[in-house]
Amino acid sequence: MWWLLAAVGLGIPLVITAMPEFAMFAIGAGAAALTAALGAGVVPQFLVFVAVSVALLVFVRPIAYRQLQKGPALRTGIEALEGATAVVQEKVDGEGGRIKLNGEIWSARALHPGSVYEPGQQVDVVEIQGATALVV
Repeated sequence: MWWLLAAVGLGIPLVITAMPEFAMFAIGAGAAALTAALGAGVVPQFLVFVAVSVALLVFVRPIAYRQLQKGPALRTGIEALEGATAVVQEKVDGEGGRIKLNGEIWSARALHPGSVYEPGQQVDVVEIQGATALVV
């Protein structure tokens, strides 16, 4: 019964602080409670608590933190414009031109100098160089 109370008690700071270590200790306490329910003595219960808690800390914690640090791949700024589709506003060739990209007018240049794109045509932004979009 005490191990279950300890598991619940460790769950409270987990909810408040969102630190996964408390969950690992709570799982260890739950394993010790299961050991007690099977009729083991105090020493085996404590050893199960320590073994399960340490195992979770050593093996699961690094994986959990790596996943938390990774986060979603959110592209912003110029990186978000690369790969976007734009509409040609003024003829775009190897020398220059204008496109409408995400509601804004941008200067543009064809990535391949021999390519020409006429107004109304859709193009893909390959790269942004300064304030000029290179398109195909």
